[in-house]
Amino acid sequence: MRLVLELAIIALLIVGIRLFRTPRGARWGNLTASVALLGAIVLVLSTHTIHGLSWLAVALLVGGAVGIVVAARVTMIQIPAMVAFQHGAGGVAACTVALVELTRSHAEMTALGEVSGYLGLVIGAATFSGSMLASAKLAAKIRQTPTILPNHNAVLLLVLAVIAGLCVVAAATSPSGAIPVLIGILVASIFLGWVFSVRIGGADMPVLISFLNATAGLAAAFCGIVIQNQLLIACGATVAASGSILTAVMCKAMNRSFVRVLSGNKAAPAAAGHPAVAEEKPSVTRVVRSFSDAMAEAKDVLRQARSVIIVPGYGMALAKAQFLVADLCRILMRMGKKVSFAIHPVAGRMPGHMNVLLAEAEIDYDLLREMDEVNPEFADTDVVLVIGACDVVNPAAIMKADTPISGMPILNAHKAKRVLVFNLDERPGYSGVPNSLYDEPTTLLLFGDAAKSIGDVLESFEPVGRLEGAKV
Repeated sequence: MRLVLELAIIALLIVGIRLFRTPRGARWGNLTASVALLGAIVLVLSTHTIHGLSWLAVALLVGGAVGIVVAARVTMIQIPAMVAFQHGAGGVAACTVALVELTRSHAEMTALGEVSGYLGLVIGAATFSGSMLASAKLAAKIRQTPTILPNHNAVLLLVLAVIAGLCVVAAATSPSGAIPVLIGILVASIFLGWVFSVRIGGADMPVLISFLNATAGLAAAFCGIVIQNQLLIACGATVAASGSILTAVMCKAMNRSFVRVLSGNKAAPAAAGHPAVAEEKPSVTRVVRSFSDAMAEAKDVLRQARSVIIVPGYGMALAKAQFLVADLCRILMRMGKKVSFAIHPVAGRMPGHMNVLLAEAEIDYDLLREMDEVNPEFADTDVVLVIGACDVVNPAAIMKADTPISGMPILNAHKAKRVLVFNLDERPGYSGVPNSLYDEPTTLLLFGDAAKSIGDVLESFEPVGRLEGAKV
């Protein structure tokens, strides 16, 4: 009977994850997965002898209350840091369970269980420190660019060797005598996570986030083996598999190998179909217009356009302009224009960040186009609106060598007939590479607060106010 219930809970969790495929389904998916995890907790508590249930109840209530408060207060631009923090919480939970089991009963464990315990301890602790570092970078609490230590690879290998040696010593020692050694493994693993993550930053952050998602699930799965719990094995393996797939997708989107990302922020080979490097364009004298003149021209360009592609970026979230962009999209569609959104796989600070952002504004998922699908259409598009995006439309990625984004496929906005840039200023994006799109003769720059600029554009069109809850 217990096995049947466990399989039912696992199936419910998988159904919940499947619902994440669309913004509307994701809400039900969240609820479904939550019910599955609640069922797992109830099943574990009801089928095991638990000591100190009152303390457990208090911990559940306090943890649940903190989770609700945090989820209610976190804004869209804070979500990437929160997701990284949650990966760290998963890692610390896994390494805690592994540490307790190794000190409590490691003499009674099978060989598989003991090896899984050490792997859960090491991977969980490294995931914890790596995720905390990533969260601090994403929240701008520390320097966001990669930090390369002297002989970084040698330091990494040395730490791994020390951890392996300590694991061998701990396995050959009695449970009580192994405690200091296990503490040593824990400390070394935390340092391992820091060394691993500190040299990843800039445009590679989405890859790091998805990779830490995978390692958190892997650590949980190893803990499931240690305590012989099929539910934990299945849930951890599901998270590890989805995180691994997402990591592969992110690497492909950036035209980088997984090893290249982990070894530091080095230039990648050119994307297929683009010159190997170094096709320098002759310098162009940028036409400088006043903001009012540029805005008047932008409004005229939009009125005459028949097709419009909107490229959203992290800056749109920062300006909280997604709702005004949804209004503008609705008005343009009512005017008979063809409108779509171009989504780069690594836009924002985490995988799927733009999809979540646009879902918040209730923009129809059918209007969202992936990079490979939309890129051939830019050349035939009348106007592209770049709103708070930089690196994902920077032609330097395919035209220049030896930059942090060299070789990364981009959205081909520069091929459109006109490009309207609604960014705060002309400072480089997360990668630190100046955007050569700004120098294109077809580009019109409208630097300033994107919400105010989009609001100005809206005022010039027919008075169609945003309908609360209305969908584009």
